[in-house]
Amino acid sequence: MTQKISEENFLARQFEADRDHLRAVAYRMLGSRAEVDDAVQEAWLRVSRYDVSDVANLRGWLTTVVARICLDMLRARKSRREDPMGPHVPEPVDETRQHEAEMADSVGAALLVVLETLQPAERLAFVLHDMFAVPFEEIAPIVGRSVDASRQLASRARRRVQGAPVPEANLSHQRGIVDAFLKASREGDFEGLLAVLDPDVVFRADQAAVRLGTLAEIRGADAVAQLYKGRAQAARTALVDGAMGVAVVLGGQLRIVLRVTFSGDRIAAIEAMADADEIAAMEVEVVEP
Repeated sequence: MTQKISEENFLARQFEADRDHLRAVAYRMLGSRAEVDDAVQEAWLRVSRYDVSDVANLRGWLTTVVARICLDMLRARKSRREDPMGPHVPEPVDETRQHEAEMADSVGAALLVVLETLQPAERLAFVLHDMFAVPFEEIAPIVGRSVDASRQLASRARRRVQGAPVPEANLSHQRGIVDAFLKASREGDFEGLLAVLDPDVVFRADQAAVRLGTLAEIRGADAVAQLYKGRAQAARTALVDGAMGVAVVLGGQLRIVLRVTFSGDRIAAIEAMADADEIAAMEVEVVEP
């Protein structure tokens, strides 16, 4: 009995530690503060009944639980929506509340309106992969599709979202973070890299990038900083499909693209893509210094 209580306390503490992250996931999925609270509460009711002793990545598992709940809510919303009522309009975030302001960071009302035009599975695949760097191998079972089909869902959603305006202030702020990251990388400044990397940053690479010599996945600021220390000589800050990222140009050709996910003032995820077909489908514009 004592062990069970201890495990429950651990899960409760971990859930509270990840609550803001889970609310951010739910907000990007739902765009409604009331529904966000309902989704996160439902997630707690579900996970509190599970034995999580064998869960290796508890935060990732909690994220998928919230995502499944949000997907069900989106599908229910779509099924009961009537055309005369008009489209669902995302609720603005109350900037006076800190955690609400964090949810609003880098996801403005214009983007949420575009997300509302997506099918539920497209929205989930796009939000989890492009905003929270969840791999398609984990997204596929949530949406009930193959990995390739899940990748296509996100790709279709991405093309729709590309036209959504990104606030200039956000881009300017994010450009400063990427510039600082590349400067620290070129100079071999390990502490400088740590200053702009989230402690739980995740680096992922596609198969083409892996063939160039990197690992498929690296977790943690120390490990990612070590990976980039003394590198990035050919890397340039760039707009990747309208979002701030990195372009690696060698011999006058675009060879590698880094999609960057931000969390406040730090980089939360980096996705390295070297597949020529994937890169050809992107709109990449190097930002001049």
